[in-house]
Amino acid sequence: MVKRKRYSLRRPKPNKALHQAPGTATYVGHKDSVETKLEVIDYNKKSFERFISKTPEDAFKFEAPDKVTWFNIDGLSNTEDIEKLGKYYELHQLIIEDIVNTNQRPKIDEYEDYIYVVAKMLYHGKNGHLENEHISFVLGKDYVLSFQEAGGDVFNNVRDRLSESHGRIRSNGADYLLFALLDAIVDNYFIVIEDIADKIEYLEERLFESQPNDDITFEIQELKRTILRIRRAVFPLREVASRLEKMDGDLINDRTRNYLRDLYDHILQVSDNIDIYREMTWGLMDMYMTTISNKMNEVMKVLTIIATIFIPLTFIAGVYGMNFEFMPELQWKYSYYVLLGIMLTIFVLMLFYFKRKKWL
Repeated sequence: MVKRKRYSLRRPKPNKALHQAPGTATYVGHKDSVETKLEVIDYNKKSFERFISKTPEDAFKFEAPDKVTWFNIDGLSNTEDIEKLGKYYELHQLIIEDIVNTNQRPKIDEYEDYIYVVAKMLYHGKNGHLENEHISFVLGKDYVLSFQEAGGDVFNNVRDRLSESHGRIRSNGADYLLFALLDAIVDNYFIVIEDIADKIEYLEERLFESQPNDDITFEIQELKRTILRIRRAVFPLREVASRLEKMDGDLINDRTRNYLRDLYDHILQVSDNIDIYREMTWGLMDMYMTTISNKMNEVMKVLTIIATIFIPLTFIAGVYGMNFEFMPELQWKYSYYVLLGIMLTIFVLMLFYFKRKKWL
């Protein structure tokens, strides 16, 4: 039996950045305030180094012209640390604002010395809840900055490939690292939508039960809302991948463009599946209403047949229930039994007729 997961995405809190000056770094999100955790991975084809820090200043010494550096920052509520990193890498203040604003939709902004990318990372967190985490990337010439709301992500496979020198990731530049991180996010989309498919199959099985639970309507509505939120996270990412692949400049290598093109195809595939599952979910509600209507029709058919059988019997009983004095058959010795026999014969003949018509 497949373990069913609960599908719920928390709604974002009201935007606290409203009515503030553009470029103001104000954290907007639902994650609890946590201490900033900075993970640094510094590598090239022959070397690999990794360490964890709590202060941004400790990581700045790892810059080297012959290496690629990946700075992964967990925790967006501590805006001071984010601003320190932004100041060191000369990031535009509007980027700092977007990094800590988790309501920002997936997008891509191109600057002279770096590229800024926003995406949504979907994964199953604790208790099977589907988490929708805001994540930002900054791609420079020899570095990638990634900003996450809290600990926990889908990049363990990328870390393993870097540490064990598997594949071509250690032989390429920062642009390929950005592709690998985005590819890990998109690959996890496939896992999420596979669980959606399992949920749809599970609900279909319940709909075909003899007595489906009325609570199934709430599960279908919850699934519809979940698919809609996944769609909002995935669909804008198509434009991001398309623009990355077509972007001019030295930050994106020609060899990496082929991989970005493949990434775009995967996002399209996820988008198509989401549309299919969205239509299937709408079909589940129609199927439920049809099932309820069919069961009601069956009940009404049985009641109609019973009423039809008793109409002639009621008519006969009504005729002989009248208080007329001159009804000669009332004086017959066996009239009572004859009348019961006639009524029973009518009952049997009507049952036989309904059976022959396959109404019963």
